[in-house]
Amino acid sequence: MADNHVGDANVSDAEQSTVEDIKRRRFITGITAGFGAVGGAFAVTPFVMSMSPSERAKNAGAPVQADYSKIQPGQMVKVEWRGKPVVLLKRTPEMMEGLNIVRDKLADADSNSSVQPEYAKNDSRSDANNPDLLVMEGVCTHLGCSPVEKLAIGPDPQMGDDSQGGFFCPCHGSKFDLAGRVYKNVPATTNMAVPPFKFDGDVIVIGDDEGRA
Repeated sequence: MADNHVGDANVSDAEQSTVEDIKRRRFITGITAGFGAVGGAFAVTPFVMSMSPSERAKNAGAPVQADYSKIQPGQMVKVEWRGKPVVLLKRTPEMMEGLNIVRDKLADADSNSSVQPEYAKNDSRSDANNPDLLVMEGVCTHLGCSPVEKLAIGPDPQMGDDSQGGFFCPCHGSKFDLAGRVYKNVPATTNMAVPPFKFDGDVIVIGDDEGRA
């Protein structure tokens, strides 16, 4: 009987040792896999971050890109650059015609006192190759409020009975035409700013115009 008990004890010890070995191997395997996963994360993260600029980089002026090819005539979209809204407005022929109609009512029709790149210093304040596309910071030059778009041509309570469309600042009543040029006799005295930009196929790059012809 005693021998049987000893044999049972030996079998039990052997089984226990096997279980411990299995647990040990699983533990080591788990650590190895964990280090592999961490290493993979470090390898992937810089690539992902390079495709997605941080908020700090955006606020510091990192360029942003947008597909402008799907914007329809008369339609406006906004993108964010440097923490500001940037208007992308594809103007219709009627809207473009209205820019000349309101010219005498503007305080800086030639944009001599306003901020824009040289290639956007014209009546439409746009690129000569895309004259109907307005690219403009949607910020009132009086105290930095966000003007409301008034894209319809015709009588408007804020823009006037002969409105040709434009932007109206609800904070203090400043008015701008559809090129962002400021009207006379309003609190704002300069046109809304046009940021540097360039085109790359169907993509517009806002905040960078390096390499322009």
